Amino acid sequence: MLLHKSTWIEIEAYLARSKTVIIPIGSNEQHGPTGLLGTDWMCPEIIAHKAQTSADLLVAPTFNIGMAQHHLGFPGTIALRPSTFMAAIGDWCLSLAGHGFEKLYFLNGHGGNVATIEAAFSELYAEASFAGRPRGFACKLMNWWDLKGVMRVAQKQFPEGHGSHATPSEIAITQWAYPDAIKSADYTPKIAPTGPIREALDFRARYADGRMGSDPAQASPEKGGELVAAAASALIEDVARFAAEPAVR
Repeated sequence: MLLHKSTWIEIEAYLARSKTVIIPIGSNEQHGPTGLLGTDWMCPEIIAHKAQTSADLLVAPTFNIGMAQHHLGFPGTIALRPSTFMAAIGDWCLSLAGHGFEKLYFLNGHGGNVATIEAAFSELYAEASFAGRPRGFACKLMNWWDLKGVMRVAQKQFPEGHGSHATPSEIAITQWAYPDAIKSADYTPKIAPTGPIREALDFRARYADGRMGSDPAQASPEKGGELVAAAASALIEDVARFAAEPAVR
């Protein structure tokens, strides 16, 4: 069930049977010569949308802009400051909690988001702690690649050249979902260099084509489909565990 394709009456009915919602979250940033700019928000959205076709899950609209300041040296990247990102996450949570949702499950597709998402959660919990009252809802962050069994599939598919940015696994997932948008390039070197992440100009100087330690040429729609199937199945199980935790009052 997709929140943005539902009416308020349908959401009210859903709340009578479940207090859990999934929020895909990512970033709009460069992903090398062949990776789509939306890769980091598309991957969690693709996985969550696939999961809800075979389970009674509610998926919120995708939070598609995140912490991508280090990619601003490449055209098309859009980024939020940490403070802006935290404030927006807080407002999303408070909006959903105000309707009665008690378990807010964020499925993330961008490693650069992690610290700020966790900090946003801490701010929400701190408000309740200092006021001496329960928060009323719980938040969970899960990176799609950390779902049970997913990296085992990726490591089997890509034993070398997986890397950490513009990876063949994430490119494969978008190829599976959007085959008409598949791109090709002559990668030189075959496996990109890796190193630290700092500001945008430093990143562009270190990683000229945008990749980090990866060889996206290994990606294929077939491999992407295998990853999506594994991730969607694991997501259903993980959300069920989260939903089964004692209610927050």
